[in-house]
Amino acid sequence: MFYEQRMSVPETPVDLRAEYDDALASVVREVGVTAAESGTDVDSETLESLAAGESPPLSVREAAEILALQDGEPDGETIVVEACEHLLLGMSTAVLDVETLASHVALDLDPKEIQQKIERRAPMSFDEYVHLQHAIADRAP
Repeated sequence: MFYEQRMSVPETPVDLRAEYDDALASVVREVGVTAAESGTDVDSETLESLAAGESPPLSVREAAEILALQDGEPDGETIVVEACEHLLLGMSTAVLDVETLASHVALDLDPKEIQQKIERRAPMSFDEYVHLQHAIADRAP
């Protein structure tokens, strides 16, 4: 799932987000919107939108909370930590620094903001995470 290290990605970040949205929607449909709402900090409108195949705004933390509802997955906090650690590991593998990464993502973030988000010192949206993961994995050897 999204917190695992990726060595390959679909052609665009939009395609990668769609892949993750499908997986998260499957979890919501499996456990039900009511159970997902009570087990996460995500509101029912967002969960219903996700279950209906849309791509609502989410934070990495919210996506992790949803994924953690699935049997066999770690808790949400562990997922967030692993997701960010795998971004850092991917940057090492692809020999990318934050300045280079900033120049390869279609986000309005400077290198310092990217570093803060990857190090979990600033909140990160799921879209930001997907764009960063895509840029890192796309440049991996």
